[in-house]
Amino acid sequence: MSNHLYDGVFAPHADSTKTFLYTADRDISFAEFTALTDRIAAMLVAQGLAPGDRVAVQADKSVLLFALYAATVKAGGVYLPLNTGYTPAELDYFLGDAKPRIVVTSNAAAEAITPIAARIGAVLMTLDGDESGSLSEAAMQHEGPFTAVPRGSEDLAAILYTSGTTGRSKGAKLCHRNLRSNAEVLREYWRFTADDTLLHMLPIYHTHGLFVAGNLLAMVGGSMIFLPKFSADVALEWMPKATSMMGVPTFYTRLLDHEGFTAEASSHMRLFISGSAPLLAETHRQFEELTGKAILERYGMTETNMSTSNPFEGDRRAGTVGFALPGVEIRIADAKTGAPLPDGEIGIIEQRGDNVFLGYWEMPEKTAESFREDGFFITGDMAVRDADGYISIVGRDKDLIISGGLNVYPKEVEGMIDDIEGVLESAVIGVPHRDFGEAVVAVVVRQDQGLEAATVETALAGQLAKFKQPKAVLFTDALPRNSMGKVQKAELRKTHTDLFA
Repeated sequence: MSNHLYDGVFAPHADSTKTFLYTADRDISFAEFTALTDRIAAMLVAQGLAPGDRVAVQADKSVLLFALYAATVKAGGVYLPLNTGYTPAELDYFLGDAKPRIVVTSNAAAEAITPIAARIGAVLMTLDGDESGSLSEAAMQHEGPFTAVPRGSEDLAAILYTSGTTGRSKGAKLCHRNLRSNAEVLREYWRFTADDTLLHMLPIYHTHGLFVAGNLLAMVGGSMIFLPKFSADVALEWMPKATSMMGVPTFYTRLLDHEGFTAEASSHMRLFISGSAPLLAETHRQFEELTGKAILERYGMTETNMSTSNPFEGDRRAGTVGFALPGVEIRIADAKTGAPLPDGEIGIIEQRGDNVFLGYWEMPEKTAESFREDGFFITGDMAVRDADGYISIVGRDKDLIISGGLNVYPKEVEGMIDDIEGVLESAVIGVPHRDFGEAVVAVVVRQDQGLEAATVETALAGQLAKFKQPKAVLFTDALPRNSMGKVQKAELRKTHTDLFA
């Protein structure tokens, strides 16, 4: 059997007239979506895309953008989605590192990106959320059908940049096998079929919305209510048409705060799934008390796709991420030695399976450091497994912050704060937040006692994506340190843990 992602996920559906994507403006059938991917794939090849070339994309969510992903894979390319919040300065690094053949950005950002694209010899195309731009114009000049370019199971299908706690962002290399196998496992484990209609309000520059949701529903021949972003009002408007929903914890806390969200409003829904950030046990309990339905929480990361899940049938335990998915080997190990630890002891999650990425783009040393000799990937996430086999994430080996499902590494933010006039030093931490899972907080030591939080916030606004900017700037006389002079971020987190309570 072919392991080509396109063949397994986006191949023309038997019922071509069935609606694949519902939007506020129009409905898209499977046949229309396939025709769209044919046009875009032909256009990409005409623009010089060869097998293995990257297509880097920073554009607002739309049907055409989702089709661009499928078309890139179909044309043998490697899809590289970029967060829409990234600034041109941040994009300069990503594009210079990945060296894509084609760069797609919004019309508004095109002027700033033009010199970057020119420097790396990339074709620059534009695409806005309303689907206007040079990409759509060029695609309409081509006709299908387009035969998928042959690719092997180990060939790259996508590169997603992920943040570490130190150094530059790393490009996680995901092959056709990684993405296709994970969709196949989730199809069986979560019981998705052609009868499902998923309420899709997630971004598609991220694993969750693009691969977990998009690949899965395309593979089973289901439908998606494909909306630009989350709103509790809009979610409740569309929910009667849905059977399932995937979201980050923020979605569920905001639904619980909405007077229109009742047991009756959700009575027909078969499954609510949460991921990308820790779901508070309190949110899990409140949701079940209101609706009679338990949210299914799962765990994954950019490098591994989905790794664990609470059961579809059985006890979905609040505060846990369930069990290893079929085909995924999980061990809780000693951080230094990699030796497996007994149940009840906290260690690092290490995993092996078809879901695990190939390594980091152009970083062989970092890749080697991230794997044990027996092939297990060292995730850096700390966890404990109970006597019943349920895994609970308890923290991270390093200081990576996950805010609203997006990774923020403190060193980048700290470097920019420390450059602000009047700042002596800073420490950036993540503290619990009901909506975002974790909120980015900056603790600053001032040289100039007249320095105000607003000055720090303003200085960062033009340099960092919104999700990386601190939700609070606090001042202190000195940062806590150990005997070796290392800042004790755990102490800071403990001190400020109730900041947003």
